[in-house]
Amino acid sequence: MQRRSPPTVVAICGSLRDASKTRIALREALDAASDAGAETQLIDLREYDLPVFDPDDRELGDAERLKAEIDAADAVLLGTPNYHGSFAAPMKNALDYVKRDQIAGTTVGLLEVAGGDYPKSALMHLRTVARTLNAWTLPLEVGIPAAYDTVGEDGIHDEDIESRVRELGEQLVEYAGVESYPDVADEPTVSAPAQDD
Repeated sequence: MQRRSPPTVVAICGSLRDASKTRIALREALDAASDAGAETQLIDLREYDLPVFDPDDRELGDAERLKAEIDAADAVLLGTPNYHGSFAAPMKNALDYVKRDQIAGTTVGLLEVAGGDYPKSALMHLRTVARTLNAWTLPLEVGIPAAYDTVGEDGIHDEDIESRVRELGEQLVEYAGVESYPDVADEPTVSAPAQDD
C-alpha cells in the first residue's frame, strides 16, 4: 500500500448506543488525527444496514459501501465497548464482511471503553482479529475504564486518558500506509570482549 498525502484515517464505532462513550472517544482520536494532517471519517454502524453476516451472501445491505471505505483507508481505528469481556457484536459483524485483501497491511489502532475496571480483554480479542486479517496493528492501544465518570458528552474528563487517545490518533497518521514494521530503535552495538594476550 502506498501512503497518500494527506492520509485517510477511518474509525469504526462498534457501539450502537445513541449516547455512546466509545463514539465520543473515537471522535477525540479523529480530531487528533485531523490536527496531524489526516483526512478522517467516522463509520457509525448505526447508519449502516449490515444484516448478520451470511457467508453465502457477502454483499447484503451496505456491505459493499463498508468494504470500499475500509479499502480506501490508510489507517483504521477500531473502537468498541467492552461487553461481557469482549468486543461488541456490531463490530464483529462488520469485520466479518471485510476481506483480508481490503485491510491486509493497513495500519490499525485499537480502543476499548468499559464501564468498570481497566479493560483489556476486548483489546486482546480485537488484536487477534486484526492480526488474522494481516493488518499492521499499532503497539499503542487505549483502554478507557470507568467510562461513566471518565467520558462525558463534552469529551474525555481524564487528562492522562485524553492524552493517550490523542496520541493514538497521531500515531495512526504517523504510521498510516506503512508496508512493514518501522525501526523503533537502532540495534545496540555489541563490542567484542577483550582478549587476554
